[in-house]
Amino acid sequence: MRTTWNFHSAGQLLFGREAVSQIGDLARRLGTRRALIVTDAVLEKAGTLSKVHEPLRAGGVEVDAFTGGEPEPSFRAAEKCLAQAKQFQPDLLVGLGGGSNMDLAKITATLLAHGGAIRDYVGDDKIPGPIAPLICVPTTSGTGSEVSGASVLTDSDNKIKVGVLSNYLRPRVAVVDPLLTVSCPPKVTADSGIDALTHAIEAFTAVDNAEFPLPAGERSVYQGRHPFGDMMAEKAIALIGQFLRRAVADGNDLDARAGMALGATLAGLAFSNVGVAAVHALEYPVGGAVHCSHGAGNGLLLPFVMRFNLPARRKEFARIAELLGEKPEPELAIVAVEKLRDAIGIPKRLRDFGVKHEQLRQFAEKAFGIKRIMRVNPRAVTVEDLEVILQAAF
Repeated sequence: MRTTWNFHSAGQLLFGREAVSQIGDLARRLGTRRALIVTDAVLEKAGTLSKVHEPLRAGGVEVDAFTGGEPEPSFRAAEKCLAQAKQFQPDLLVGLGGGSNMDLAKITATLLAHGGAIRDYVGDDKIPGPIAPLICVPTTSGTGSEVSGASVLTDSDNKIKVGVLSNYLRPRVAVVDPLLTVSCPPKVTADSGIDALTHAIEAFTAVDNAEFPLPAGERSVYQGRHPFGDMMAEKAIALIGQFLRRAVADGNDLDARAGMALGATLAGLAFSNVGVAAVHALEYPVGGAVHCSHGAGNGLLLPFVMRFNLPARRKEFARIAELLGEKPEPELAIVAVEKLRDAIGIPKRLRDFGVKHEQLRQFAEKAFGIKRIMRVNPRAVTVEDLEVILQAAF
């Protein structure tokens, strides 16, 4: 039985409107002379890149940008980013965008510092020491990657998403400026927002820290449920319940954008210490095969996994129902999540993503093999259980 828990975050969290204008000063305090911004062509065209580029340059920093970021980034994209970084030789990386771009920046910072190949670091706690200095600037309210110790990439050869987990991946600074999310389209707002809700709910209902089944001799970023995680997950669930519909309906609702930005960051702090569970384990093979967005896949699967976990977490589910505006009854937590899912347009069935019935068993087997996530689930799960959940979601 475990008797201790700990809590990790980004080295500094700067939050608020116009926060990004301070990034030049932040970079200077880190001793930066050359910064590589890791982003994508969409954010470059939207003018978001310039909102980071300009204050860095005004702070006396030489700046280059990698704009080859892509949704659910592949190993190939990471290798291209690394090649540009090696040529430019930055002493700071800036991840700008959704979780995909921030995760690209994280793995690039890892490879710059330690060499080797991406596969060398896949799994839990494989990074041997600090990575290259990193600032993360989210433009969506979802992944929490700005504060997390994870980088998720797509292994195209094996058609599965893989995770690199290490507390060394947490950025030196997270700059969360809600104004950068205003240009986020409704679908991306919905997908990323339901992703954040999934993070918070999986953290709040995880296996207890004292019972976390970590085999002797293994180390993990995740450690099961504890009081700090609960505190942040509860606040995140309440904020997302209050503001996600509004942010999807009106992208210029600045109070909703600020509420979602805070909710997503708090959810990131919760799950990246406590852990995520069966929803994420199932989404990795589904998303790897059909290329749905990570958030939409999580949002679709969430109520089905909640139904499976309900017997093990009735008290916590009652609290979730209450936080989402329902009576504090366990079953109403699932109802509330389904209402929110439907209101923001998340698909209801795996077949809507193009999943074939004959793929379900293979997805269940792949998900079951992701032990670092499966052991966080509050209820013991078999391959057959996972297949039944997928059948229900199909």
